[in-house]
Amino acid sequence: MNDLRKTFQQNHANKAQNAPEVSVRSHIVTDDEAGQRIDNFLLRVCKGVPKTWVYRVIRKGEVRVNKGRIDADYKLQAGDTIRIPPVRIAEKPSNSVPNSRAMPLPIVYEDEHLLIIDKPAGLAVHGGSGVSFGVIEQLRAAYPHQKFLELVHRLDRETSGLLILAKKRSALVNLHEQIRLGQMDKRYYAILIGELTAKETHVKAPLYKYVTTTGERRVQIDENGQSAHSRFTIDKPLNGYTAVRVKIYTGRTHQIRVHSLHLHHPIVGDEKYGDFNLNKQLARAKHGRMFLHAHELKIKHPATGEVLSVTSDLPVEFVRFMQAHAAH
Repeated sequence: MNDLRKTFQQNHANKAQNAPEVSVRSHIVTDDEAGQRIDNFLLRVCKGVPKTWVYRVIRKGEVRVNKGRIDADYKLQAGDTIRIPPVRIAEKPSNSVPNSRAMPLPIVYEDEHLLIIDKPAGLAVHGGSGVSFGVIEQLRAAYPHQKFLELVHRLDRETSGLLILAKKRSALVNLHEQIRLGQMDKRYYAILIGELTAKETHVKAPLYKYVTTTGERRVQIDENGQSAHSRFTIDKPLNGYTAVRVKIYTGRTHQIRVHSLHLHHPIVGDEKYGDFNLNKQLARAKHGRMFLHAHELKIKHPATGEVLSVTSDLPVEFVRFMQAHAAH
């Protein structure tokens, strides 16, 4: 028993010795950081802490702004002085992103406010749920001197195409407001199973998110879900398939994938909502991906207000698939 106690004490001492130094910190809010809630700020600067810790230290008054207590929904103002209490976080391994992957992704547009990349299919936008790293971790490793870099929106891992990242807090807040007001125009290209007949089809069906018993995130049509609106326009009839352009008026999780299933024309290669047997056949024929691509994007520039319109060329897999299944 004494030997076990000594071993435990030694291990505990080693962990404490290897842990980073902790102390009360003082931080002055910059212009770029202003406008965000104090709880979100703490979750960002104290990476790795659980939300419960953040809300506990705020509730107990350990976090102070200008020497006064605040609530979790307090919005920071430029010049505020924040007292951040000590927090000890286990150090993450420095090689969480392999050196071979700490590189820029294809850039479609970049300036001092934002970055728009052409995300390849198969790359998650962030690590977690069995994924060691994603777009955001890869780009932060590629641009170590970029002080602020955050995802503006998300794309499914299997979806390729245009993805926006903010390089300033003010740009992130502005672009999120555009999304909230429905001012961000996002258009996709997809190949659906079966031959659509109507040139244009609107789907207005509410979407409900849930988690299966195995922990998988899924979405289904449900009157208790969030409102969702998609417009499918035939671009090119194919032999047994249809290439379509899709405009989404809302940005719900898996929206296009579930709405196309609702039309009884799921997306080719969709492993969650598609035709699984057909997907296997197509994979053997070297068409093994989900054919959904974020093709066009139109926003108001967060700094100038000017309309910024960008496009991403169709991936070569789309071109090959359409050539292989061209209508006769």
